[in-house]
Amino acid sequence: MNRFALISLYRSLTRHKLYAALNIGGLAVGIAVFFVLALYVRFETSFETWLPHHGEIYLVQTDWKRADGPFAGRYPSTMGGLLDELRQDLPGLVGTRFMGGTNMDGKDGGSVVRGGIATFDDIGQVDASFLQVFDLPWVAGNKATALADPASVILSRSAARKYFGEADPIGQTLTLALDKTAPHRVTGVFEDLPKTTDFKFSILARLPTSDLGDWWNHWGSTSLRTYLRFPDEAAAKAFEEKMPGFVARHGRRDLGDDVATRIGLPLLPLTEAHLQPSGQESASRKLTIVTLGLVGVLTLLIAIVNYVNLASARAGLRAREVAMRKVLGADRATLVRQFLGEAILAAGVAGMLGLMLAELGLPLVNAAGALSLSMPYAQVIPVLVLLAIGVGVPAGFYPALLLSRFPAAAVLASARSPGGGRTGTRVREMLVMGQFALVIAFLIGAGVLVAQTRHVRAADLGFQREGLLVAPWLGYVDPAKHPALIAAFRRALGVSMVTTSDTGLGDVGNNNADNLLLAGRPGPGPAVRHIHVGSDFFRLFGTKPVAGRLLDDAHRMDDTRNAQKGEASNIVISRKAVTALGFASPQEAIGKTVVQPRAMTIVGVLDDLRFFSPRLPTTPVYYTYTHGIVPYPVATMRFTGDPRTVRDAVRAAWVRVAPEAPFRADTGDQLLQTFYDEDDRATRLFGIGAGLAVLIGCVGLWGLASFNTQRRVKEIGIRKTLGASSADIVRLLVGQFLRPVLLANLIAWTLAFVAMRTWLAGFDDRIALSPVFFVGASVLALVIAVLTVLGQALRASRAAPAWALRHD
Repeated sequence: MNRFALISLYRSLTRHKLYAALNIGGLAVGIAVFFVLALYVRFETSFETWLPHHGEIYLVQTDWKRADGPFAGRYPSTMGGLLDELRQDLPGLVGTRFMGGTNMDGKDGGSVVRGGIATFDDIGQVDASFLQVFDLPWVAGNKATALADPASVILSRSAARKYFGEADPIGQTLTLALDKTAPHRVTGVFEDLPKTTDFKFSILARLPTSDLGDWWNHWGSTSLRTYLRFPDEAAAKAFEEKMPGFVARHGRRDLGDDVATRIGLPLLPLTEAHLQPSGQESASRKLTIVTLGLVGVLTLLIAIVNYVNLASARAGLRAREVAMRKVLGADRATLVRQFLGEAILAAGVAGMLGLMLAELGLPLVNAAGALSLSMPYAQVIPVLVLLAIGVGVPAGFYPALLLSRFPAAAVLASARSPGGGRTGTRVREMLVMGQFALVIAFLIGAGVLVAQTRHVRAADLGFQREGLLVAPWLGYVDPAKHPALIAAFRRALGVSMVTTSDTGLGDVGNNNADNLLLAGRPGPGPAVRHIHVGSDFFRLFGTKPVAGRLLDDAHRMDDTRNAQKGEASNIVISRKAVTALGFASPQEAIGKTVVQPRAMTIVGVLDDLRFFSPRLPTTPVYYTYTHGIVPYPVATMRFTGDPRTVRDAVRAAWVRVAPEAPFRADTGDQLLQTFYDEDDRATRLFGIGAGLAVLIGCVGLWGLASFNTQRRVKEIGIRKTLGASSADIVRLLVGQFLRPVLLANLIAWTLAFVAMRTWLAGFDDRIALSPVFFVGASVLALVIAVLTVLGQALRASRAAPAWALRHD
């Protein structure tokens, strides 16, 4: 690279401003998209890598192996007492448990009581060994003994400031409402957790050691997360090899002798947990990240192809400049250095502009994707250098190696085509075809993503989603106060109806399933989700029976509390359960008896109520009934009016009755939105990337149209002299670019079909991959292509033949 490259680049930028803006600007936009989406991928794939020894930590999963069950798949939680049973067989095992926190398994960990009023906070409950597994960055206190006392608590730096201001928090008392309300002594302070973590806690207290309940040691329950630490991968694999025998020995007490065929305990490296799908979910998050990463790479590829295409095309017009430089004494090595240096410098300028655009666009992207991305310049600058070299070398390859070897006399005599001849034209058409194949695939993908996200939002859930308010944490309230609290809800402004159930909208509350044994049929029977409901449940959700009737107070055996030993209580089942239980129709199921372990009679069938993620398959459900309020209740209210006003009224009722318990209530729309957030974010980011890819493609097509028109000015003049009309000229020039665009559909449709079918497979309720998306995207691409080159074609067609023949 020498001063001639700098001078040549300066002259090119100043003399051909429009060309420079199109070529360098298009590459800059592609680089900006690449940087932004690369930052997103980097963010999503770096979870938990901030922890020391993160490569040694593993999450124990619960793997339900039966594909016909409602919970088939791998889940990140285990039963509470698993670690204790593991240590019985494997003394010296290093592990810990975590329960609570915010956004961990969709639950809040507890509340802080101050002045007699409880407020939610992201509290986690852990074992004393937690800091042996998770070496949190430490601020104050004795780290080795911080969690030794069951009444101890450690805080994040922000939580310590929140509750104690600038005072020293060590030794201070904080009252927590967890399994019970009790004072805790602050024994340590740790640094605030970074954003690249799935742990959302600012307070850590000890797990309870007594009054744990039967569920704590019940195989098949999933109440918390269990983490183990191994010195190396070989030790982790050796542990996994012992698990089938361990499960068979310990799990048979609750799940029978075939437990090892029904449940497993695989390990998952901690750094992979963020991208691991849970249960029956497809790899949605991982697929989203891969997709957006590909969008960034392919957008950059489109920009590079566009840049190389334009640069090589324009370089052909410099053949005479090369010849003159050779006549004046420049050797081939000098010309190679000049053209390569000029191309690399131009790519470097584009890279810097791209970095500026990315920095300017990050606030908008963060807002659109609910992210907090920032530019790590220490890592970005080396990438910019590599991009400048990687893009500049192929862009300067053509003029450097081909034009520099042309005989000067032949070029000056016009014996060589300055545009690269037929071969150059074919190469440029192939590049345009590849470019628009990606553009059309992006358009198809954007259309499918938008259509699917809208479909999910509008899908029939089996109930009216508007006008619902859900209070999921009545478990924090003394059960003796439940009747008064529900009565206060009913009197709240705007509330028309209240019900309780142990499972609520938004996957809150319990998550239970039972094997229903069919009378007279062998085998354990299919696994069916169990939801226990209270008074007015079916009326509040507007549920009508498909066959039979619903559960009510008019029939004594509908209430599970009335079923004496040997008597069969009544249940209703969902339409999906009809198929799972082997009945030919809903009507056939009425009156049949199932056993679990007591007898239950099916008296009704209702449509499926979709309380869970749209990515999960609709599961079979059976409902039991209790008059009044169910144990472990989730309260659901039907209301009219402004949601904020109603929520404030419900909150006031809560504080009057149970001020010692934390209040939380969300509308049905808010709870459902959590299921849509990830796909909405992916759709927005994909749409931004696709839109900019289309823009880059248009810029490149316009530049090539301009170059082609300029190269064929004399040809156009001759054609008009021989009688060609302006319409003939327009058709000639536009048709030249429509051919590669039309051929691009063959590639685009194949790519888009495979990609979109894979993405849609992650939804149980999905749209059909209609030909409309493919045809519509192709038509839109053709329209864009025609409009892009039409201006150049019209201007060329209107030129006077005499001017065109004199043009040089």
